[in-house]
Amino acid sequence: MTTNEVKTDPDKERQKIKCVKKMKDIMTNYYIEAKTAFDTGKKVAWITSGGPVEPLIAMDVIPVYPENHGAMIGASKMGTDLCEKAEEMGYPRDLCSYARADIACATINGGPIGGLPKPDMLVCCNNICGTVLKWYEVQARYFNVPLFILDTPISHTGFSDEAHRYVRKQFDEYISFLEEHCGKAMDHDRLEEVGRISMKGQKLWQAVLDTTMHKPSPMSAFDAFFHLALIVTLRGTDIAVDYYQELLAEMNQRVKEGISAVPNEEIRLLWDNLPIWYRTKWLSDTFAGHGACLVADTYTSAWCSSLKYLDESNFYESMVQGYSRIYLNIGVDAMAEEVSGMVKKYSADGLVMHSNRSCKPYSLGQYDIQNIIQEKCNIPVLIIEADMTDDRNFSESQIENRIGAFMEIIKARHSG
Repeated sequence: MTTNEVKTDPDKERQKIKCVKKMKDIMTNYYIEAKTAFDTGKKVAWITSGGPVEPLIAMDVIPVYPENHGAMIGASKMGTDLCEKAEEMGYPRDLCSYARADIACATINGGPIGGLPKPDMLVCCNNICGTVLKWYEVQARYFNVPLFILDTPISHTGFSDEAHRYVRKQFDEYISFLEEHCGKAMDHDRLEEVGRISMKGQKLWQAVLDTTMHKPSPMSAFDAFFHLALIVTLRGTDIAVDYYQELLAEMNQRVKEGISAVPNEEIRLLWDNLPIWYRTKWLSDTFAGHGACLVADTYTSAWCSSLKYLDESNFYESMVQGYSRIYLNIGVDAMAEEVSGMVKKYSADGLVMHSNRSCKPYSLGQYDIQNIIQEKCNIPVLIIEADMTDDRNFSESQIENRIGAFMEIIKARHSG
């Protein structure tokens, strides 16, 4: 072997997920199209991650997600610098790190892709949190573009007729907003078709996630964090459907060949909350070092959670509940019920909860959920305190020690 040759480990090469390259190519093309939208005569809308994107797709508007961009900023380890810049602009450190990074990024065209394309409009839905309301108001003023806000009441115990009528009226206003700023009428037949494609993509994504029910798991939650991108950014397109069909086929083939995400998988864990983007590889390696695989998570599953409310035969009407009753817009008891179901479904030996300084709606009820899961499912729960984008809130040594102690508890239970 010459000095220029690199020896590859065939086992490691076999473990790699082949669809990763295709995902990167699709996302690169997506951002190129968004950044050249002005030249092609298309409009760009910034939209919150839980917002109703199908009407935008039906109107040929390119949706862009500042939160997705925030995840890229975190994964690129650029979050702290941008958050500090936002703090210098007067935004407090307690504000969501996605919001801080995005607000700062817009002023300097910063971040891993040189900033997001200038929006023609903003679409904000508060089904994920209340912070997005002020965040999007800030950006609407900065770019001097129209903003539409879709207000979804929290569904603590159900979804009343009054809530349905309230949100339903806003969907009509949303369509009128798009018609006004796109200069054309909505094609409702096309919207229904986009809805069917959206549901097909969501079902495929759920099928991909469900391959981890197999022991050993062919992928981990850390893989799911990466492959989630298309169900967020390109939901309602054939591109997403085709990609998830290919990814599902690859996962099924990995199951058939016995290729696992974690060699010698001994412990199966469930993850709660957003990823710690700047430490995903470290966390993956740390858990794998204990023979543990995070086989599922509440975050990537959230983009399938509304399927039970959506109707292929009347997608527009069903969007009212579908977008109102997502995971972050339900009560703590309902969230605990979802987690409990996932513990059983994926045969989890323990639950790891990321107490995320940035995401209050996702984090504030975690101690209640911890108590419910420990009592109902009889599994140990680990809470890690950090932030999804700002690494100033991450203590590697402290978290490593807590993971080690947590693993010992689970291993003692197995041996007992």
